[in-house]
Order: sequence, then structure tokens, then C-alpha cells
Amino acid sequence: MPRTVLVPVDGSPLSSRALRHALREFPEAEIAAYHVIDLFEPDYADEAVTSNYEPMLGSDEWYRFVGERRDRLFAEVDEIAADYDRSVATDSDIGDPTRLVLEYAADEDVDHIVLGAHGRTGTERAVYGSVTEAVVRRAPVPVTVVR
Repeated sequence: MPRTVLVPVDGSPLSSRALRHALREFPEAEIAAYHVIDLFEPDYADEAVTSNYEPMLGSDEWYRFVGERRDRLFAEVDEIAADYDRSVATDSDIGDPTRLVLEYAADEDVDHIVLGAHGRTGTERAVYGSVTEAVVRRAPVPVTVVR
């Protein structure tokens, strides 16, 4: 039975489903929710435009914007964990999601990774790649992909 389970989270329904799966299937394990802020992820730009606020990358405003989004995401993680009477460790970084998820798994002595399958297909998948696919292929530990 795993002692530490890593669940990469991005606010999508699939990452929430993956977190619920980890909480349910690994009741004795410590669950770590890890969010990577991808500088090239279109979702961050989309949210900035819809909020009529587009901070310049790397500015104090950008870090504040990203921090607020991360805090909302981790509040959702805490709500999901509370449904299972559990707590979840949270952490985040800025950079390449695949590289950082794999590094986190190795550095933090993770026994298992649970992540959502990504819904991108066709052109979007070719342009943006698949973090899930790369993690599955290169992870040093077992991986569960939740659909």
C-alpha cells in the first residue's frame, strides 16, 4: 500500500475526479496535491482576458494573479478532502508540468501518482502535448489514470 500519493491538480473536472479517487482508494496514504503553473498554458491567458485583467508575465501583478488562482484551486482541494474527512498537503511551482511532476515524485519519495486523463485531442494535443502521457511513460512509480 502506498505511503505517499501524488495528485497533480489543475482545476479541471478530471483532476478533481483523480483527487477523489486517490482519497477513496488510498485511505492510509498521505495525499499531496501538486499544481504546476505552466507559463505557456492557454487557460491562464484566457482567465486574464475574461476578467478584463491581463497582467504582464513576471510582473508583481502576474504573480498576484497566479497566486490568487492557485489559492482558489487549493481551496477546492481542501473542500474535496473535507468530504472524505481527510487533509491534503498542497504545493505548487512554476515551469514545465511534466518535468516538475516527475521531479516532485522523485524528490518527495512518492509511491504512486494519480492523475486525470486529459481531454485534448487532435490539433490541441499535437500542439500542447500530453502531460499525462509523458508522466505515464516516464514516472519512476506506478501511475493511475482517471477518466
